[in-house]
Amino acid sequence: MKTTSYTNGIPISPSLNYLSGDRDDPKKSLILKKRLITISILCIAVAIAISIIAKVLVSLINLVTNVSFYGSLSLKFNSPAFNHLGLWVIAIPAIGGIIVGFMALYGSKAIRGHGIPEAMEQILVNQSKIKPVIAFLKPVSSAIAIGTGGPFGAEGPIIATGGALGSTLGQLFKITSNERKIVLAAGATAGMAAIFGTPIAAVFLAIELLLFEFSPKAILPVALACITGAAGHHLLFESGPVFPMSDLKTPSNIALAIYSFMGIIIGFLSLILTKAVYWIEDIFEKLPIHWMWWPAIGGLAVGVVGYFAPHTLGVGYDNITNLLSGTLPLSIIFSLCFFKFLSWAIALGSGTSGGTLAPLLTIGGAAGAIIGSLIVNVFPNAGISIPMAALIGMSAMFAGASRAYLTSITFALEATMQSHALLPLLGACTASYLISFFLMENTIMTEKIARRGVFTPDSFEPDLLQKLTVAQMMGESDMVLSFKNTIKDACDWITENKYHDSYIITVDDDSAYAGIVKLANLYINNPDGNKLLKEIIDPVHFFLKNDDTLRTAAEVMAQNNTEALPVISAKGNKVIGILTYQDILSAYKLHLEENETANTQISLKRGRIKMLIKGRKLININDAPK
Repeated sequence: MKTTSYTNGIPISPSLNYLSGDRDDPKKSLILKKRLITISILCIAVAIAISIIAKVLVSLINLVTNVSFYGSLSLKFNSPAFNHLGLWVIAIPAIGGIIVGFMALYGSKAIRGHGIPEAMEQILVNQSKIKPVIAFLKPVSSAIAIGTGGPFGAEGPIIATGGALGSTLGQLFKITSNERKIVLAAGATAGMAAIFGTPIAAVFLAIELLLFEFSPKAILPVALACITGAAGHHLLFESGPVFPMSDLKTPSNIALAIYSFMGIIIGFLSLILTKAVYWIEDIFEKLPIHWMWWPAIGGLAVGVVGYFAPHTLGVGYDNITNLLSGTLPLSIIFSLCFFKFLSWAIALGSGTSGGTLAPLLTIGGAAGAIIGSLIVNVFPNAGISIPMAALIGMSAMFAGASRAYLTSITFALEATMQSHALLPLLGACTASYLISFFLMENTIMTEKIARRGVFTPDSFEPDLLQKLTVAQMMGESDMVLSFKNTIKDACDWITENKYHDSYIITVDDDSAYAGIVKLANLYINNPDGNKLLKEIIDPVHFFLKNDDTLRTAAEVMAQNNTEALPVISAKGNKVIGILTYQDILSAYKLHLEENETANTQISLKRGRIKMLIKGRKLININDAPK
């Protein structure tokens, strides 16, 4: 590379000493580590609090259930399925819906819904800020809705409550929005771990649905919070698996293939389920009455369904355990599959306070058990187990509806402690995920906020700017000038050599880096060219080394409000180029160009599969009528 330097027209030595300014990587690294410790301690504190709140929530649900269906003041679990209220059972969920509607109207509308989409929205558009009142209103409203027969689980409300608590503490401690996102996710997933005792699944839930990143600064605090939440589960609830079942046998290759095929069927069912939920929600949106009364209408539907199918009422964790035992009569399994879906879809569409995970597990488990029973009757020697079929059904349903792929698999393993189920779960969840990915634009978690114009990330790629170095994207700088050169000298050299860069690097009398001169200033500041370059330089005392990442470059540019920085050799301390903000944008442009073809092919495949399923004829655009 040619390097030309002038001091009043005389070349100077290219061996330069450069100022590093305020850049001090060891100090910065130490500060970041101390900050990580601080955020981790805050996340652990949130996890301890949310574990206690989880116990209070479950006890409150039990209390409301016992008062509503049995007229007793007890904190012990009693399923509402065994009530003796007769037709009066229809009114109880409606009364609960009225109370929730009033709480939403006069407390906060944010208590409506199933928790995770609302938390995602606050992370994406509101700097992870959730109103503190949600930390109180959400568990109380959910306890009333579920305790009066709402077909939801406690995990959705506790996830929302944990997120609200984490966000509230994040606002009190004046941390950054990204740190507040981490504390919010830690509170939400610690709540899930406290309810189910599944810390690994909770960490994956944070990655797939809340954090939208995978980095030590995010994972470590969340993991510590989830471990703390799981410890709270073992201390306050139980020490064994939340859904105990008999030991499963290692499946044969034929059985693995059948379980994977079942995942395809469950994947299509997850599509139908998701579409139905939002179709019902659209119907409620068109009702000519105030939204405050919608939960009461939904509650009325829950009561009617509950009268004919009592097992659809309430949390229903016992239903999941019974499904996994393989001993339930087929009539009850059908009831849980269809009527639980009907009750839950109407209740959720009405905007009451509830969750999605437990109903998805129940519906999926029942569907898996039904499919497994049919296969066993047709192929009795295929080696299919009804409990295994129920387990992969509930996991594949969650994978297809939410696209939380890793969460679905690890949750099923942790909640049951059945290691032999790993391969069937992997095959079935992969199949269900593929169906969902190709045939559904949004998931049950993202459809609501997508309708509001909120885009949710669908990939977890490493930061592009961390993958590329300055040396890969920098432009060459053919000229280093003394700041005692005149503008005329510089302009003449630029004209003679057809120099096209936007900046010139300058050095002082000691050959130290002096700053950057913008070419535009050469012609604006002194038309006659007698002014010295040192009078118009931008005194930037920061530089980059060729082995720095583009992320470091972007941070230095942003912190110092400069559009370009000189690049020096990591070993030779010589100017070897210059990096501008256009070079950083070029990195993104190259990345987009590389992925454009792949994305186009995926879109075409999605469209072709949808058309084939609908029985439409594919037409080549060149053969279309003119």
